[in-house]
Amino acid sequence: MNFDLVIKNACLQDGRRNIDVACSNGIIVAVKPNIEAPATLVVDAKDQLLSPPFVDPHFHMDSTLSLGQPRMNISGTLLEGIALWGELKPKQSVDDIINRAIHYCDLAVAMGIGAIRSHVDVCDNELKSVTAMLEVRRLVAPYLDLQLVAFPQDGLLRDKNAHKNLIRALDLGIDVVGGIPHFERTAQEGTSSIKILCELAAERGLRVDMHCDESDDPNSRHVETLASETLRLGLQGRVAGSHLTSMHSMDNYYVSKLLPLLAEAELHVIPNPLVNIMLQGRHDSYPKRRGQTRVPELKAAGVNVGFGSDCMMDPWYSMGRADMLDVASMGLHVGQLSSRTDMAWCFDAVSYNSAAIMGLQGYGIVEGGQANMVLLQANDPIEAIRLKATRLMVFRQGKLVAQTPASHTKLQLPGRPALVDPAKPLF
Repeated sequence: MNFDLVIKNACLQDGRRNIDVACSNGIIVAVKPNIEAPATLVVDAKDQLLSPPFVDPHFHMDSTLSLGQPRMNISGTLLEGIALWGELKPKQSVDDIINRAIHYCDLAVAMGIGAIRSHVDVCDNELKSVTAMLEVRRLVAPYLDLQLVAFPQDGLLRDKNAHKNLIRALDLGIDVVGGIPHFERTAQEGTSSIKILCELAAERGLRVDMHCDESDDPNSRHVETLASETLRLGLQGRVAGSHLTSMHSMDNYYVSKLLPLLAEAELHVIPNPLVNIMLQGRHDSYPKRRGQTRVPELKAAGVNVGFGSDCMMDPWYSMGRADMLDVASMGLHVGQLSSRTDMAWCFDAVSYNSAAIMGLQGYGIVEGGQANMVLLQANDPIEAIRLKATRLMVFRQGKLVAQTPASHTKLQLPGRPALVDPAKPLF
């Protein structure tokens, strides 16, 4: 049999080594040692890590790469970012949004990202972001899974047109129902918005991704309502609570009740370590809150947790480089996920866990899976996070779509090696 692609001598995420992966017609057809068959492309992985592509379950692509437009966020705060986005929205065109988003997708693919869930602001009567992102989804479909969330940035009930516009966005083909209950005028309106949005998702058979409790306020407890509505409407496994940063401020007795509820509802949780720890804790002197939800505790309770990147060079966050290993590393450090098991789990948090959040089909390096993979300059997942490993090759449907030279440094030091490979094992 002739294959389209055979990758030889790979290390896999589960620890298996010297594994070959054969692909045909965009599907993985064999995963085992010593595959001997002709192929259009044969790649020697050289005992480096072959993984499914990274998955970013929380991003804002309609605002990405807009840094400095119409002006710079000098303070770097959430509130100034919100104000800036309000200034930019009426000034930008559909083409502006498309061009920035497409460029970001180029960067994302180069960094081994194969799927992104992006929130799309619907608080614009022209629905410019919706129009733009639907076109971007169409354009990138051959090489990137892009899932879009109808997001009422200014609040479903706070903005007089948000509910109507969100319905319009879903009718146009947006994939997921979004919300922001902590930004409504009152806690009661936040609760009401969750019920409205979850009922809408249930009626339409859609997933839910709610900006939930993105606050240091211990009384911001909308995730409790989100879990309750998930159970009431039979939405288990289809609902994600993004951020949940208020959980780091809640008392332990309340959390001891909350965690089993989230697990029972099969709620997914999406912290965004880079942006969360930058924007939270702003009203503290010392001690300062960490800005991330209780990842170890959620993990221990059986709740599926996936890390997102949230932003890159936009009104809220001026940093970032589409690097999910940077996200995993920051989540690892701030969450004190220090055991070897926990560190390896952080790689899962930007791959398998996030793929489950998005409901991706055929994800993973398994027979019958989609031939979407990334070859990393590292020997295992922990080393990949430590090194922010170079993405040597990125494959989509069995075809090479991105390639980066290995990171090597030439030394000119007497008595020392001429070449240093950061991924070479020390022993």
